[in-house]
Amino acid sequence: MPRKPSSLNRILGRLDNLDSANLTILVQRLARERELLETVFNSIHDGIVVLDHRGLIQYANNPSLALIGLDEDDIGHTTIGEKWPDLNRWVDLDALAENKDSQTLVSREIEMNYPERRIIRLFLLPLSFPMSNAALPGWLMVLADITEDKEHTEEVIESERITSIMLLAAGVAHEIGNPLNSLTIHLQLIQRKLETLQGCPSTDRIRKSVQVCSEEVKRLDGILTHFLGAIRHTPPDLRDTDLLLIIEEVVQVQEEMLKTRSITVDIEFDGPVPIILADINQIKQVLFNILKNAVEAMPREGHLRIRTRSDDEFVYVMIADTGSGMDPDDLANVFKPYFSTKKEGHGLGMMVVERIMRAHGAKIGIDSRKGKGTVVTLQFPQKHRRIRLLEQD
Repeated sequence: MPRKPSSLNRILGRLDNLDSANLTILVQRLARERELLETVFNSIHDGIVVLDHRGLIQYANNPSLALIGLDEDDIGHTTIGEKWPDLNRWVDLDALAENKDSQTLVSREIEMNYPERRIIRLFLLPLSFPMSNAALPGWLMVLADITEDKEHTEEVIESERITSIMLLAAGVAHEIGNPLNSLTIHLQLIQRKLETLQGCPSTDRIRKSVQVCSEEVKRLDGILTHFLGAIRHTPPDLRDTDLLLIIEEVVQVQEEMLKTRSITVDIEFDGPVPIILADINQIKQVLFNILKNAVEAMPREGHLRIRTRSDDEFVYVMIADTGSGMDPDDLANVFKPYFSTKKEGHGLGMMVVERIMRAHGAKIGIDSRKGKGTVVTLQFPQKHRRIRLLEQD
């Protein structure tokens, strides 16, 4: 069934017969319709780009300009391949154009690094231009920014994975705890019996063996204590908190250890530190764990720098050390349970830190260079922002 001509086509068909007054009315009507359509397309969250068969950009709404770094001057003068060279790795427009009968919707998930890191869901479908004589179709490109959804999904999966592991491991830990207690009691009985035996040549050797066993049992008990402490999640008791006071208190508690290692500490702050809502004891645990890792990563006469700053929404604490640093593989695994770069490490400290930060609506970031040192950045929402988030939750 043939399509009826649109009202615009009917008007254009009589264009030669219109007088100047009607032409003015027509131009004003077209301008209003164009403004309406541009308002609608610019209000859509997704990016919309129209290409001709050569890939030349014919139209781009405002969200697409920001997503792929286009300028308004590019429209009508630049191909999509020139502004987005990586697109050729994902979509071959020339191959699609050769298949004239194809009406297939192309969908790709693309990771972009310019103008900023984004994960984009790209939809591409053929688009015919009724008033064009071109034999090849153009393309309608829809760009959906799924970065936050993707990251949230990955966080949920990781959280559920860790939770399942922790529940299983907690049961195993309790089962191990019982025989460890029994071993401790019997080792103590053996030690007391050995103290009553005198003059036996093998007594000293047995006493040393028992001492080794006692120390190993104590070490295992310490591992279990750290583990059970890590998996017992306590919701934060949020109160008005001055981060600077907590930092000074934690550094003061570790003053002797810092002096022993000849490590200097500089605390810098850019103006007053805004109040945050936090659980004081849990934030102390975060700072203790981070400072402990920093100190252990540094040789004698190292330097520890703690800096605070703030903007309208967040308070930042940067803790920089001059330690051994981490390579990229270690950095990628630092928050995973049981991962540690230290021989005596339990691999739970940074996992606990991340969990506490997440419970506070805060974030942690780590930058590190092998042989240069590490910078840990803690980002806390200010009180007014945290209250808004709690009200939304």
